[in-house]
Amino acid sequence: MDRSQGTEAGLLLAGRYRLGEVLGRGGMGKVWRAHDEVLHRTVAVKELTAGLYVAEADRVVLHARTQKEARAAARITHPGVVTVHDVIEYDQRPWIVMQYVDGPSLADHAKESGEMAPREAARIGLHVLGALRAAHGAGVLHRDVKPGNVLLARDGRVLLTDFGIAAIEGDSTITRTGELVGSIDYLAPERVRGGDPGPASDLWSLGATLYTAVEGRSPFRRTSPISTMQAVVAEEPLAPTRAGALGHVITALLRKDPEDRPSAAETERMLLEAMEGREPRSAQAYVPTQRVPEEALHAMGADGARGGTTNGGTARLPYPGPPPPAPGTAPVPRRSRWRTTLLVVALAALVGGGAGIAAMLYGNGTEADAGNRGTASHGTRSPGPTGTKPTPGPTPDKTKGGVPDGWRRVEDPAGFSILMPIGWERRVEGTNIDYTPDDGVHYFRLSIDPAPDFEDSYTHMQSIETSLRKRLPDYQSVEMNSNVYRDCPGSIWEFTWTEKDGVGPRHAIDQMYYAQEGGPEYALYMTGPEEDWDITRDRFNTMLRSWRAPADSN
Repeated sequence: MDRSQGTEAGLLLAGRYRLGEVLGRGGMGKVWRAHDEVLHRTVAVKELTAGLYVAEADRVVLHARTQKEARAAARITHPGVVTVHDVIEYDQRPWIVMQYVDGPSLADHAKESGEMAPREAARIGLHVLGALRAAHGAGVLHRDVKPGNVLLARDGRVLLTDFGIAAIEGDSTITRTGELVGSIDYLAPERVRGGDPGPASDLWSLGATLYTAVEGRSPFRRTSPISTMQAVVAEEPLAPTRAGALGHVITALLRKDPEDRPSAAETERMLLEAMEGREPRSAQAYVPTQRVPEEALHAMGADGARGGTTNGGTARLPYPGPPPPAPGTAPVPRRSRWRTTLLVVALAALVGGGAGIAAMLYGNGTEADAGNRGTASHGTRSPGPTGTKPTPGPTPDKTKGGVPDGWRRVEDPAGFSILMPIGWERRVEGTNIDYTPDDGVHYFRLSIDPAPDFEDSYTHMQSIETSLRKRLPDYQSVEMNSNVYRDCPGSIWEFTWTEKDGVGPRHAIDQMYYAQEGGPEYALYMTGPEEDWDITRDRFNTMLRSWRAPADSN
């Protein structure tokens, strides 16, 4: 198989599964719609791409996790859990054949439709809770409950998928010591602190998922992985304003201490009441309170007329959460260097295993896995001849010194090193360094800002997007998320637009990161026509995996 072009539709796996279109992609791989030519049914096939060019030790871990996903799901018998039909081996990688669900994920629904009605969210929560109770009864923790793993079938069913980092009780052979896996803003506080997860950890993630469903945003997502981790551990979310009767249930599930959260049975009763539109009275017992100074009581009336009770000049009131953060599209002062350094050290200690494993933290990076800048021009370079496609390189199935066939390692005069397809030529565009095979129809661009003006790359990225939205025709954001790249806080941004003068639809991706606090900031950007984006994206992933910054290349 020519990996330089990626897996293609029409491929027949194990003599029976014919691949169709790609349903979704993440840092760990792709999910394909496929046709089972033996049983004549539609299935979903999960392709593991993350291990193609990583070190052998990491490849073994990733492959073992895939096998573990199948075993974990197979142990659970419940209509709310996506069924695993088969595990096959192809191209020296495991592939998982699963039940096909016709419908979007909760994350896709939130992106397209915004917030969800509280009663519908409660119904979805009940289905997910049922799947979790079945999993916990089988000794399986999901450990990555989030909107992207909740599937909404068009016939009304709700299914939980992706047990790829599930923990089977008694099986500790896969998880490395100190390794943190999952999507950070949906991880329970005890997991971020490095403690052992339990069923209550999955319930916390369910609460964060329901918050996103009704509010249309994650409760703890901040501008960087480090600040997100800090929020999960130490900050209360903004009180949900659209949750209705579901609000106190969400608050109960998001208690920091797992001992303070309701049990699965209590959660089920509360969700049933919320689905019926009734305020769950039992949820009040889990709502955290704060002490109010005596002066505040006078503003409410001497008897605490708003529901508080006087007791030695204080009252206990529901804690509403901190004020909303200011918009982050302008430069903001940097936090003290020592405080950020401590958080970086803590993050590195939790992640362990190196950049290959750290990329799992955000599920696009993906679960997997784009620049600068101020000076870099995103998508505005004049392309070469219309319709020119990149010349497919030889298959990289065989490697020499870690370099896939059809590729070469470039030692750039600027000091960085990267794998590049043979035939891609270097060009300099102002302060940007480009590599292209076809005079700019497809190109990779590197930008370096030695002293960035922004506190982090995500804030910088938001600022750039504000400008591009006005300048690029038909601009659409595919994703923009904080992530961790090379053990450094970063951000990834994928988007599309229509190039003028008849060139047509284009696609781009941008990985930015700060090598250390205060810079330099590196931006790795790639773009090409929409029609062959899968090829371009696969090549970009190879470049990201091979990148060595100037300080690392000496």
